[in-house]
Amino acid sequence: MRLVIAYIRPEKLPEVKQALFKRDVLKISVSNALGCGDEPTIYEQYRGRTSEVDLHKKVRIEAAVNESFVQNVVDGIVEGAQTGEVGDGKIFVIPLEDCYRIRTGEQGHDAIG
Repeated sequence: MRLVIAYIRPEKLPEVKQALFKRDVLKISVSNALGCGDEPTIYEQYRGRTSEVDLHKKVRIEAAVNESFVQNVVDGIVEGAQTGEVGDGKIFVIPLEDCYRIRTGEQGHDAIG
């Protein structure tokens, strides 16, 4: 079992979801995030003051999957999120020790579904 975590551009979320659903990856979690990487700092004017924006808006996608689906998830995220520009994001694949389904009490591979 693995936990795939990706940080992508917010505007690419619909394409990523579509690419994942095409690959039968139907169970994901999505949340908003802020982060900095190689993207340049942006300077904005607000009420006559210049402010430095070095934390950029991102979307965090998480998918807990069995080993056989890891490459499907990674390929779907790359297909949907890639623009070729700095700031496309990152994907992390982390070993997942265990999983429990609260409703049925299932554990491990059966709980992920």
